[in-house]
Amino acid sequence: MIEYVNSIFEDSINAHKKFAAANAQILVDFAQAVADCFAGGGKVMICGNGGSAADAQHIAAEFASRFVMERPPLPAMALTTDTSLLTAVGNDYDFSDVFEKQVSAFANPGDIVWGISTSGNSENVIKALHRAAKNGAVTLGFSGRDGGRMKGLCDKLLVVDNMATARIQELHIMSAHIICGLVDEIMFGKFAGL
Repeated sequence: MIEYVNSIFEDSINAHKKFAAANAQILVDFAQAVADCFAGGGKVMICGNGGSAADAQHIAAEFASRFVMERPPLPAMALTTDTSLLTAVGNDYDFSDVFEKQVSAFANPGDIVWGISTSGNSENVIKALHRAAKNGAVTLGFSGRDGGRMKGLCDKLLVVDNMATARIQELHIMSAHIICGLVDEIMFGKFAGL
């Protein structure tokens, strides 16, 4: 069992090293887009399913509460939390519409819709990104594997080039933490005004 534990750590460390070498600039670009949105008075709406839904809520909380530094709350929301709305849309329309309906209602030009899908193919995330573009919002994405259908739909797409869902999810949340830290520093810290 110890060998199993060590093999998982080794696999995760190797995935992190490979990812970091290939994606540092996209993380900076992603953070700059989010900071620009907030600075311009926009809001960030985040969506995903399962573990990605939990990540959406986690990321929104880091912005709307705080990440590390004390700073004003930033307008971010997860589209995964309103059970009445989710079940109404799922029941009256289709589960694939649960995020698109919210994006249609809330997304404006200058806002960001941030989709998370480990496969890049989650239908409800894809539909939300299409609607976001129609509404004039900036589209950002976290995906895995080869990027799936999210490729070409996002203004900026971060792809974890790995087949293991666990590694993809680990790198998604680490990337989100890096982005949160960068946004804080761009807006309120050492990179402010550069």
